[in-house]
Amino acid sequence: MLFITLPSGRKLTYIKPRIGENQFGGESVTYEGIDSTKKWERLESYGPKFVENVVQAISRDLLMNAIKNLPGALICGHVHDELLIECKEDVSLDDVCKAMAHNPEWFPDILLRADGYVTSFYKKD
Repeated sequence: MLFITLPSGRKLTYIKPRIGENQFGGESVTYEGIDSTKKWERLESYGPKFVENVVQAISRDLLMNAIKNLPGALICGHVHDELLIECKEDVSLDDVCKAMAHNPEWFPDILLRADGYVTSFYKKD
């Protein structure tokens, strides 16, 4: 197994990694996983794809940190980096944004900021 340890301590896992040949005849990292047709296959990857996986995983961990910092909020859902929160009208948007931008202990130096808006129904900003 190939593990990439994230700043949060969570690990990305790649099963049965090997150096194989890519579609262009060059060397490529391959591993086993589920392909786009939901079949278990040997998948091909490359450096930028691993970077994308790490960035998306760290983003998910930061979103989970934000969720943990909103204990009184009813989180109805999330879309990528957005939280859909249902709360009483006296809850301050500024307080919600500050709570979401709180740095996790595992990433104290990251610069976080949250923006939001109040609406009675979901819409894209």
